[in-house]
Amino acid sequence: MLEKAMVEKVFLCRNSELKESAMRQVAVAGIDASLVVYKVKGKVYATDALCTHGKVALTEGDLEGTTIYCPLHGGGFDVCTGNAVSPPCTVPLKTYSTVVEGDDIFGLLEH
Repeated sequence: MLEKAMVEKVFLCRNSELKESAMRQVAVAGIDASLVVYKVKGKVYATDALCTHGKVALTEGDLEGTTIYCPLHGGGFDVCTGNAVSPPCTVPLKTYSTVVEGDDIFGLLEH
């Protein structure tokens, strides 16, 4: 029998504080790592904060369209899907569903 995952809605940041084509690293209670929140073409996305290859903060890299490039080796990830899109990255980023309510951005974390 499959166990149903519990989903927790957690506050990430204010929508008004996140400019278009920008990102912000946020600490989230209940998980051991930080997340990065991105705003691309008016939509909000969230991923783990560290590159799966170099283990460095992605917020130090460049966001070009929907691709975040790692500052260490230049590998890229699609922030919408988490898929690795350029080498040396091959392992996808974990992504999180987001919800915007008024000026608040929430992440949906599965436990």
